[in-house]
Amino acid sequence: MTPADDDRVHGLIDPERLARWMDARKLPGTGLPVEARFVTGGASNELFEIRRGEARMALRRPPRKVPKGRNETMLREFRVLEALRDTDVPHSRVLAACDDPDVIGAAFYLMEFVDGWSCMSTAGWPAPFDTDLDARRGLAFELVDAIARLARVDWRARGLEGFGKPEGFHERQVDRWLAHLAACKFRDLPGLDAAAAWLRTHKPSAYRPGILHGDYQFANVMFRHGAPARLAAIVDWEMATIGDPLLDLAWVVMGWPNPDEDRTGSGYVDYTGMPSREELLERYARLSGLPVDEIDYYVVLGRFKLAIVLEAGYARYVQGGADNPKMALFGDVVLDLARKAGELARSTRL
Repeated sequence: MTPADDDRVHGLIDPERLARWMDARKLPGTGLPVEARFVTGGASNELFEIRRGEARMALRRPPRKVPKGRNETMLREFRVLEALRDTDVPHSRVLAACDDPDVIGAAFYLMEFVDGWSCMSTAGWPAPFDTDLDARRGLAFELVDAIARLARVDWRARGLEGFGKPEGFHERQVDRWLAHLAACKFRDLPGLDAAAAWLRTHKPSAYRPGILHGDYQFANVMFRHGAPARLAAIVDWEMATIGDPLLDLAWVVMGWPNPDEDRTGSGYVDYTGMPSREELLERYARLSGLPVDEIDYYVVLGRFKLAIVLEAGYARYVQGGADNPKMALFGDVVLDLARKAGELARSTRL
């Protein structure tokens, strides 16, 4: 562990208090000392590896400066992961959640540690996906297959009634996210107004509510080691709700380059050898049973929503309310998303 990582642990995890809390719930490793290791800090939350003897777990909690509502978000994440237990959706099995900030300074939950890899913690695709393009194609299909399975989950039977508000989902989107933007707005975002106006008048003709991850992409999944590609877990469920699952598909394809486009510099991964957008859409439709013919609507909505979500984080960083330097990168990304949302809205006829 580096000195910086050690400081993250001591600033965000209290091993003795955590051990007492775990012991009271008879979690794995009862009576043994807690060892904590910082794994990663995203733009929003922090992940730690927790060891007690042979037991290995993962702990997820908000950052040091806990944003308003983030403790409640942790408990929502736990709830949706608990609901997915024993389904065919790849996820980490949760063990327990804590709503008492006095234990380690924020709400948190514990889950099984996933033995796998994320593209956010590797320098390029790991072997054999770095050179075997057929194997690399499998990563894309696994990515889409997982949300196709998620779309099929009977969320009511899984106890998620009241987890979201599926009625009027599309009618609320523009006003909801513009209100979110108004709370943090400090600059103009060209293209966003055009996208908003278009979205108000182009709602999908069919809508089947389902579990929506809300930020679905390569950055938020983990794969098992080695070939063939096997998705181990969908992670980072902080934006999950009951809504339109097709928005998760749009999140995947809205920045996905086709084979005739630049596939090496268009995102944070190398898309060389990956399937086309059309292949992904056809596969999702076949596995989920949902129509994908109005995907442009969802792509406009995805870019519109993501631009605002990232702008909120960027504004917080600019104003000194966030200590994660990664948020500085959001500034130009937001402008690009807003511009592309407006361009697609102006050019699309559904």
